[in-house]
Amino acid sequence: MSTENLTRTVKRNMYSWHRILGIITIIPVIFWTCSGLSHPIIAHWFKFQIAHEYIKPKAIHNEQIKLSVNEVLQKNGINLFRNFRLIDFQGKTFYQVKDRKNQIQYFSAADGVKLVNGERLYAEYLSRYFLGDSTSKISSVTQITDFTEEYKYINRLLPVWKVSFDRKDQMDVYVETSQSRLANYNDTNRKVFLWVFSNFHSYEFIAKITNNTARYVLILLLASIVIFSTLSGLLIYGFLWKKFKKPVTGQKVGFLRKYHRSIGILTSLVTLTFMGSGFYHATHKFTPDDRINYVFEPEVKARDLVIPSTALPLNWEQVSNISLARFNDKTYYQVYLVKKENDSWKKQQVEKAETMFGEKAKKAKPDIAYYDAANGQLLPDGIMEYSYSLVKHFVAQGAADGEAACCEMMANAAADESAPLIISSSDYLTKFDNDYGFVNKRLPVVKIALSTPQHLTYYLETATGRLAAKVQDSDRREGLSFAVFHKFLLVDFAGKNFRDFLTAFSAFGVLVVSVLGLILFIKTK
Repeated sequence: MSTENLTRTVKRNMYSWHRILGIITIIPVIFWTCSGLSHPIIAHWFKFQIAHEYIKPKAIHNEQIKLSVNEVLQKNGINLFRNFRLIDFQGKTFYQVKDRKNQIQYFSAADGVKLVNGERLYAEYLSRYFLGDSTSKISSVTQITDFTEEYKYINRLLPVWKVSFDRKDQMDVYVETSQSRLANYNDTNRKVFLWVFSNFHSYEFIAKITNNTARYVLILLLASIVIFSTLSGLLIYGFLWKKFKKPVTGQKVGFLRKYHRSIGILTSLVTLTFMGSGFYHATHKFTPDDRINYVFEPEVKARDLVIPSTALPLNWEQVSNISLARFNDKTYYQVYLVKKENDSWKKQQVEKAETMFGEKAKKAKPDIAYYDAANGQLLPDGIMEYSYSLVKHFVAQGAADGEAACCEMMANAAADESAPLIISSSDYLTKFDNDYGFVNKRLPVVKIALSTPQHLTYYLETATGRLAAKVQDSDRREGLSFAVFHKFLLVDFAGKNFRDFLTAFSAFGVLVVSVLGLILFIKTK
C-alpha cells in the first residue's frame, strides 16, 4: 500500500472511529451534563434557605438540675448504659440516656420521671427549630436506621429521624437527636434533583439492577470512551483539520460541522478534566466507605460513676453539656465548655504548622475537659488521650477487616496487641479544611496524623466515639483532582457564584457539542 493510500485510510478510519465513539457515549454525556447543570441551578435558584443550621451551645440551666445522673439512673433501675447528655426543650432540662441497646430515653433532671415518647417529641422539636416552623402540621415522624434514596450515604449520620411536614413544599427534615443536629432537609425541588442526579449522574439505577461494582465498571468504560472520543476529535478538528475534506460552504452539514468543530475545540479541555477527574473518582469507589461501622462506645456501669455529675468542680455558668467517655479502663465525664462572649476567637487559637498551600492556619483550643468519674480529678490533655485510644481501637478493627469487637474487653485486647502508633501531629478542628471537607459532616473532630509512608490520618468525633474520616495520600490526590478538575476549586477566589456559573457554563458547552455531533451524525449518515 502506498503512503498516500495509507494516509487516506488512517484519515478515513480516524474520522469513522470518532463518529462511532461519539455516538456510543452521546446518551451518557447528555445525562452527565444535564444532571451536572442541575446542581448549580438547584443551589442558586431553587435552594430553600433553612432558618437554623445548628444549635448554638449555651450554658445549661443548672438551677433545673435537681438530681444527678447517678440518682436518675438508680431511680429508673438502669445499671448498664452507654452514654448520657443534658438537653433543654419544652422549657425543661432532661437527661438523654442511651441504653445498652442504643435506644435513647429521656428523664427529667428535676424529678427523674421518664418522658413518654421522648425521642419522637425531641425530633419534632429539633425539626421545627431548624425549619423555623412552629405551626405547620407534621404528617409523619420516622426513624431512619439505613441510608435511603432520599437520605443517602453522603449524609453520614445514622440513626436519624425523618420529620415530614404537611406543607406546599412537602418538606422533610432529618435530625440526629443524639447530638441535637440537623442531618439534612429536602423539599420538593431537592427531591427531584436527588432523583435526577442519582440516576443520570451517578447511575444508581445500574446498582439496583446489578451491583455497585458493575455500576462503576460501566462508568469507567463510558468515561474512557468519552476521553478517547474527545482526543480523536481534538486531533481531527484541531491539528489535522486541513487534511480532511471540508463540505461545500452554505450547506446545512457545513454549518453544523463548523460549530461542532469550534465549540468542541473550545470545550475539549473541560471535557477532558470533567471525564478524567470523574474517572479517577470512580476508581476509588471500588473500596467501600465503611466508616459508619467504626464506633467505640462501650457499656458503662452506673456504679462506676462514683462522683455524681453535679458534684464536679465546675463553673456551671460555662458548662454547655456533659457526657461520658470510657478509655484506659476508666470512665470520664466529658465536660463541654461555652466560650465567653467577651473572648475573641483569636485569643482562643494558636498558630500551627504551615498548610499545604504555605499559609499559616489557626489551631483551635479544645473546649472539652475530662474528669475521672471515680475521683473527680481533671485529666490533663484528656481529649488527646481519648483520641489516641480511639485510634488504637480503629486500627485494630481495620486489621480485623472492619469487624468490631463484641465487647470492651476484646476491643481493648485487640488494641493493646496492635503495633505502637507513632503520631506525627495532632490537631483539634472546629472547621472543615482541605483534607477534611464538608462532605464528612462531623464537627468538631480531633485530627491524628500517623507516621506512615502514606501519611495516614484519622479524624475522630470524640463526642460520639466515631471515626469521622480516614485519609491517606491516595485519598488526598483523588480529592484534590476532583475538587480542582471537576468542581473548579481554583476559581474559588472569585466566589462560589462565579465558580458554579463557570462549571455550569462549561457543562452546557459540552452538552451543545454533543447535541451538534448527534445531529451531524444523523445528517451525514
